[in-house]
Amino acid sequence: MFTLPQTLHIGVIRGGVSPEYDVSLKTGDNILKQLSETHRPLDIFISKDGKWHMNGIERAPERILKHVDVVYNALHGEYGEDGGIQELLDHHNIPYTGSNKFSSAMAMNKYLTKDMAIKAGIKTPIFILVREGEDLQSKMSQIHKAITYPLIIKPVSGGSSLGVTKAHNLEEVMQGLQKALSFGGGALVEEYIAGREATCGVINNFRNQSTYSLPPVEIVPPPENSFFDYDSKYSGKTREICPGTFSQKEKDEIERVSALIHDTMGLRHYSRSDFIVSPRRGVYFLEVNTLPGMTKESLFPKSLEAVGVKTKDFIHHIIGMAMGKE
Repeated sequence: MFTLPQTLHIGVIRGGVSPEYDVSLKTGDNILKQLSETHRPLDIFISKDGKWHMNGIERAPERILKHVDVVYNALHGEYGEDGGIQELLDHHNIPYTGSNKFSSAMAMNKYLTKDMAIKAGIKTPIFILVREGEDLQSKMSQIHKAITYPLIIKPVSGGSSLGVTKAHNLEEVMQGLQKALSFGGGALVEEYIAGREATCGVINNFRNQSTYSLPPVEIVPPPENSFFDYDSKYSGKTREICPGTFSQKEKDEIERVSALIHDTMGLRHYSRSDFIVSPRRGVYFLEVNTLPGMTKESLFPKSLEAVGVKTKDFIHHIIGMAMGKE
């Protein structure tokens, strides 16, 4: 594994304009703590209104970026995962962790991701796209005919299960669509598949594999919920089991598809894919996250721990890849 020079100036960008601001702060805080054991990382904070700060002082991005050799991208959601920050860093020729502009934008769009998954032969729930400005009454009729209840409604873009609704009737569909559309970019309506929830991370150029799959994590939602949601995850109500209690066949398929979607979409360094495992229908891919959370409560670090990898070593590995050394 490439050893990062102690003289390397590493910037950690966190915060941002998305609803996942708080999670990003926690991810960035953990990354800063891990890097502080070996380096003097620069804390680059982006406020909710999009203003950049270095050492607590507001500065223009181009002034801040002159102080770094490489960036650890600890943003989540809008701007961090949709190609926005990637375009800026590319413009200033600053290497950064995570996927590039194009792949990030594709993966951020759940509709485009599902379309690519289908073309790659990956199973995913039946879905219908609802674009902004479309006639909702007409669309609801199409949904009613194509997908049986209950069904899941989510924003096309975004992460952490924000804006997700489980609908059991037309009234709840309308409410769910209005909620999802309020995030902008359209809504995705998909069939609800009963089963166990799983998530699986992958890492590039690790343990002699070009795309290495970590053990799948099983997510057990609280009894009052029948599917994972953002609030229950970050209030500590869900349980995560790693490695999950899946059969060997299910485990192999989850790992295979996680690596396949990562490679098919041209993702870089690391990603994490979400699944539903039906006892009758098998493994279904839901979506992929190009910048998985790295807080102490996050799922990716749990997977690393399960295979004996320290978070600090993982961080050094992906920074090495960003620098073109791995």
